[in-house]
Amino acid sequence: QAAAAQEQKLVVVSVSPQSRASLAVRCKLGLQDTAQRLTRFFKSVHYVFDTTFSRNFSLLESQQEFVRRFHRQADDKKSLPMLASACPGWICYAEKTHGSFIIPHISTTKSPQQVMGSLVKGYFAEQQHLSPDRIYHVTVMPCYDKKLEASRPDFFNQEYQTRDVDCVITTGEVLKLLEQEGVALAEVEPAPLDTMLGVPEAELCGHAGGGSGGFLLHILRHAGRELFGIREGSVRYRALRNKDFQEVTLERDGEVLLHFALAYGFRNIQNLVQKLKRGKCPYHFVEVMACPSGCLNGGGQIKLEGESSKEELQQVERLYESLRAEAPEENQAVRELYEHWLGGWGSERALQVLHTQYHALERASSALSIKW
Repeated sequence: QAAAAQEQKLVVVSVSPQSRASLAVRCKLGLQDTAQRLTRFFKSVHYVFDTTFSRNFSLLESQQEFVRRFHRQADDKKSLPMLASACPGWICYAEKTHGSFIIPHISTTKSPQQVMGSLVKGYFAEQQHLSPDRIYHVTVMPCYDKKLEASRPDFFNQEYQTRDVDCVITTGEVLKLLEQEGVALAEVEPAPLDTMLGVPEAELCGHAGGGSGGFLLHILRHAGRELFGIREGSVRYRALRNKDFQEVTLERDGEVLLHFALAYGFRNIQNLVQKLKRGKCPYHFVEVMACPSGCLNGGGQIKLEGESSKEELQQVERLYESLRAEAPEENQAVRELYEHWLGGWGSERALQVLHTQYHALERASSALSIKW
C-alpha cells in the first residue's frame, strides 16, 4: 500500500484560452461558464489551471528580449528581426529547413505551454512539497504540434527524469472525451476556478492583440514606451496580400519608429523567409504562426465543414475577444512570482526558467522527425 501511495501522482490540467473558446462555441456556452464546467469535468484530477497565466510570462519576457535585441542590433546583424517562437509548427519548420540561418532570429522565450510546464513542475511542485516527477501535467491545446513541442529534449528534466508537460490533448480530443463519457458540457455543474497561488479566480481575463496571444501588440507597445518614451503612439495596421500578412507600424510625427509584421500560414512564412534570405526584410519583429488565422484556427480545434466552419471561426474569434484584457504587468500574482520565486525582473533565474534554445537541422531531425 505504501508503494502504491508513492506511485500516485498529483495530476494538473492546464487549459489554453483558444481551446476554451472553441469548446464554448461548440457547446453554446459563455467563456466563464465553459471554464467552470471544464474544471468540474476534469475534477477527477487535482488542479485545473488556465494558460493565460503563463502567457503573461511569455509576453513579458518577449518584450524585454526585444528591447535587448534592439539595443544590440548595431553589433549583431542577426538580433533583428526577432521572430516569435510560440508556434511549434513554425519552429520545427525553421529548424529543419533553415537551421542555423534563421535560428539566431528566433525569440528564445518559451511558449505559454512550456512556461506553464516550468511553473507547474517548478514553483507549484515546491508549494506542494513534491519533486517534479510526482506531478503529472496535462495541457489542452488548439494544436497537434504542441505534442511535438512537449516532447523536445530541451523540456525534459534529467535529474528527475520527467517532462515539463507529460501529455498534450487537443481541443477536439477533449470533445471526444466528453462524448465518450456521455457528458454534455452544458449539463456539468460549474466549479470554482483554480489558480497557482491558491487565491480563487473571480473572473477570466484575456490579453489584447488577437487570437494568437497578442505578442506583436504587447511588444510594440512596450518597445514604444521603453525605446521612444511613447505612451500612446499611432499604431497602424496594413494588410498586404491578405489579412494573414499584415504590416504594423508605430509612428510619431509621420516618422516610422517601429516596423512589425504578422505572418500566418506557410505561404506567408515562406515569403518572409525569402525576404530574410535576400536581405530585404524591413521588420523589427514578426509574429509568426503556422496556421492561417492563427491559433484560434489551430489544427487541433473543433472543426465544421465548408462555409459554416468560417462562421464558426468568426464566432470563436468574437467570443475569445470578449474577455476583459489585462496587461501582463498588472497581474499581481505574476509580479509576486517574479519577485519571490524568480529573483526579480531580468534575473539569471528568470532567463534559465523562461527561455530555451533551438537546434539546426542535424539535431532537429534526429530528435523530432520520428514525431511527424
